[in-house]
Amino acid sequence: MPLTSIIAEIDAEIERLQKARGLLSSIGESPKESPTPSKKPAKRKLSAAAREKIAAAQRKRWAATKRAVKAAAAKPEKKAAAPPAKKRVMSAAARKRIAAAQKKRWAAVKAEKAKKAAPAKKPAAKPKKAPAKKAVAVKKAAPKKAPAAKVKKAVPERAAAPTETAAS
Repeated sequence: MPLTSIIAEIDAEIERLQKARGLLSSIGESPKESPTPSKKPAKRKLSAAAREKIAAAQRKRWAATKRAVKAAAAKPEKKAAAPPAKKRVMSAAARKRIAAAQKKRWAAVKAEKAKKAAPAKKPAAKPKKAPAKKAVAVKKAAPKKAPAAKVKKAVPERAAAPTETAAS
């Protein structure tokens, strides 16, 4: 059987099945069972009068809540309004005695710290020198230095040189 004839038979079968489906769906279809997605219900709108009624009711609830809070806060304030107790005052002599005693305690603490710190400190030993680095196999050429005699003579000449250049 050639391939083209097989494809033609399949297409005919598909067409026949689609027609059967269309017939069946039109018979058993009801408005609630429609396969297409339904539209979103329209948003309900309140009239201006209804909105005002709701707002007035809410204002009334807020006012009742605020009154309850104020009433609860007002009661403790009346109890707290009792005359304040007289503040106790310390005499100057008592303050001096307390200050002297505290100074004495701090002196004892400082002396104890000094006593503990003195034996703990040892004279610092000289730091150990790091071991000398091994010489590298390839030595770098040292820069040539001028003989000391020439350097000594050159120094006074250099000092005189800036004055000569400044004059010229």
